[in-house]
Amino acid sequence: MQQIDTTNMCSQLKKKLFEEEGAYHHLWTAMLHDDGLTAVIRSRQLYIYRNGKKVLVLAGKAAPKIIREDRICEMLVKGIKETGANP
Repeated sequence: MQQIDTTNMCSQLKKKLFEEEGAYHHLWTAMLHDDGLTAVIRSRQLYIYRNGKKVLVLAGKAAPKIIREDRICEMLVKGIKETGANP
């Protein structure tokens, strides 16, 4: 995956993605090693695409939006169930 410009990213989302204890950190590390995924910041949210098709939207305070079934979405659901956390 390419580097993304985090300038316009929501501060809560930055914490959830990039800090070790963040709710989405496991997704971020998986995305870095998956060449089929791309990510774009729009409206302070992270849009995740696989092969040009949108699969997931992550926001800071709002709940994640699963657009299509994908491995990355399964990881999100599994992480929420394991921790019992509310992203």
